[in-house]
This record gives sequence, structure tokens and C-alpha cells, in this order.
Amino acid sequence: MASGKTFDETEELERPSLFELFKAFLKIGVTSFGGASRPMMHRESVERHRWLREKDFLAGFAIAQVLPGANPVNLALYIGLRARGAVGATVAVLGMVVPAFFVILIMGIVYRELTGYPATHMVLAGLAASGVAATLSTGIKMAMRLDRNLLTAVIMAVVFIVVGIFQWPMVPVVIIAIPASFALAWFTDKGPKGGKKNG
Repeated sequence: MASGKTFDETEELERPSLFELFKAFLKIGVTSFGGASRPMMHRESVERHRWLREKDFLAGFAIAQVLPGANPVNLALYIGLRARGAVGATVAVLGMVVPAFFVILIMGIVYRELTGYPATHMVLAGLAASGVAATLSTGIKMAMRLDRNLLTAVIMAVVFIVVGIFQWPMVPVVIIAIPASFALAWFTDKGPKGGKKNG
């Protein structure tokens, strides 16, 4: 129950020390696999430490998805920036990247030695499945916190279909979807108000 708890928009946010920020992202960098890092970041920054509000995290999550580079690193940079500015962003990214660098280096060496064994590929397949499940879980969790209206559902459905089913490249989809989303949201927000005023 507590893990899903959010707090009021007017409640004051916590300001972490740089050490607390680094320690949190170091833990995420050491213990998470792929998509599993995003739910851990949400738990640490919103639910546990309250460095960000729910809507702030959702905004950062969206930005991290569409920017070039590794999504978890982009999100760590965003959270660190919001929590402690440019220095916080640097500390958060270091906490994510440094352990990942050494883990990947070690795993690469181990994989090279064990690649001939069938069990190795079974373990990697299991890790891949857990990463996909964690990403799907995060996506559903984030979607449940979005404003529930027809426009949001249509945009999500269209992007899912063209990227997930038709396998269109992400970059042109993002280039079209973002301004289209802004335009539709602005029209939806302003149109009825304007109509009421004119009526």
C-alpha cells in the first residue's frame, strides 16, 4: 500500500544531499537490469524520498524516452537536475554509469568464456524476459497516472501501433507525434473554452 502512495501537489519536496543522490543511483545502477531501472527510479525519487512529484517524474520519463541516448541515464540526469541542479545531474549519472561500466565489462569477459554453453543463453533469455516485463510494468503504471481522456488514449494507441506493430523508426514518429500532441492538447484545452465564451 505504501509503495503506491503519492502525496499532495502542495506538499514540500525533500532536498537530498549529493551523497544521498549518488547512493540512491549507485544502488539502482548496481541492482537493476534494463527496464527495471525505471520503476526503481520512481520508487526512490517519488515514493520513498519525495524528491519529485508524480507529474514531474512523468514529464522526465517522457523526455527520457524521446531524447537520444540510454533512457535510464537520461532519466537519472533529469531527476538529479530537478533535485540538485547541474551538480546533482552529474552525480546521479555517475551513480548510474560507473557500476554499469564495470558490471558490463565483467559480464562481457564472462560471456566470452561461457558463450559455448547452452545454459548461458538460457540465463540471458531469462534476463531479457525480466527486462521486458519490467518495462511493460512501468509503462502500465505510468499510463494509469496520466489524465484519462480520449486524446491521451488515441495518441498512445497510434504510437503503439506504428512503432510496436508496424515497426516504424522511432525518430520520425517522435518528430511527428510530439508537435501533433501539443497541437491536439492545445486545441482540446482552448477550443471548448473559446466556444463557451462565444456562446
